[in-house]
Amino acid sequence: MNTLSVTYPAARTALITGANNGIGLELTRRLLTEGWHVAALIRSAFSTEDEITAGAIREGRLRVYTAELTDFTQLAAALQKIQATETSIGVLFNNAGGSLPELRFSPQGREMHYELQTVVPYILYRELKELLLRGSLKTVIGTSSNAFNYTKTFNADNLARPERFKQLTGAYADTKLAMSLWTQALAPGEAKDGILLRSADPGPNNTIRKGKKSGLPFPVNYLMRFFFAPPSQGAGRLHDAAFGQYNSEAGVLIDKQGIVQLKFADQAKRVLENVERIYREEFRLLM
Repeated sequence: MNTLSVTYPAARTALITGANNGIGLELTRRLLTEGWHVAALIRSAFSTEDEITAGAIREGRLRVYTAELTDFTQLAAALQKIQATETSIGVLFNNAGGSLPELRFSPQGREMHYELQTVVPYILYRELKELLLRGSLKTVIGTSSNAFNYTKTFNADNLARPERFKQLTGAYADTKLAMSLWTQALAPGEAKDGILLRSADPGPNNTIRKGKKSGLPFPVNYLMRFFFAPPSQGAGRLHDAAFGQYNSEAGVLIDKQGIVQLKFADQAKRVLENVERIYREEFRLLM
């Protein structure tokens, strides 16, 4: 039996993707200071200079699982380790994401934003459902965006291979919307099992990383660098979405004003059908 499972069987554990940078890092640090354990599913290591996370790793309260999330082979291996190590998950924060500067495709051949921000969160939920059922809060929060406020057309069947690319308000915005749409479509049925799925808009945060090329148009990049709030604001909004006044809601998108009515809700079922097909016909073959 894994020693972490034996040592911490009753701990409240949150699993956070993208936990070592930006909003995810701030959320990780906050939960650790509140007494939570965190299972971090990340691509690269935590900084050894951060006292909170470094100390939590030494103590076993922060457990790190590494994978390039858009590579299904790596993702499957990481999930197998999580399933073998963790005894329960109280909250799953599907937080990993980002805006790319040009059109890219995953190892499976789908547009990268779609794979990372729409498909992978669904896979993680499906694979971690049993651990969530053993957890105390049984809550899933997906990090969405308000970028799709500018979306004028949306086709669920074009997300995997878009005909054109546009920074921020193109694939990035569409796939954030798609994640919120499948959440809305899936949530009522999952609530019958006691699991509550929601998505949350963290608002404008300065998440620019040094040495990494931004996928933002120049005006937005400028505004982010000098005027946007620090990522602790976004972490606070995700925290509120999980534990705040809407903690009994299922399927909703929450922003700073409250519950948001989703655009293109008539395509929610189709988005869900597409990600379910990918999960069933591709990913499950690797587990």
